[in-house]
Amino acid sequence: MTVLSASMTKPGRNLNIALWVLQALLAAAFLAAGGSKLAGVPQMVALFDQIGMGQWFRYLTGLVEVIGAVALLVPRTTAYAAGQLAITMACAAVTHLAFIGGNPVPAIVLCALSGFVAYRRWPRG
Repeated sequence: MTVLSASMTKPGRNLNIALWVLQALLAAAFLAAGGSKLAGVPQMVALFDQIGMGQWFRYLTGLVEVIGAVALLVPRTTAYAAGQLAITMACAAVTHLAFIGGNPVPAIVLCALSGFVAYRRWPRG
């Protein structure tokens, strides 16, 4: 077993702690974002009107974010939730750039952080 393959199988203690902190922060961010969509915050309603897909899409996006936030904190589902949230944020960044304008940087940052968690937590056999 090489040093590289050994380091890829299980994160060290410090990295594991950092990943848990990052997962908790991401879960809080996605819970807040998804919760605001589900609660019908006027800014979210207006944003999804601007996208033009209907309010059902706001509810769907909110559910994806809230379920993903909870799943980030469950060890068996962390990697999959982080991957799904990274894809969701990549789509959000594209939506900002192509359709609604505004600043895509928050979505890009959340995409990158979620992608990092997915990569580091992905099961290796």
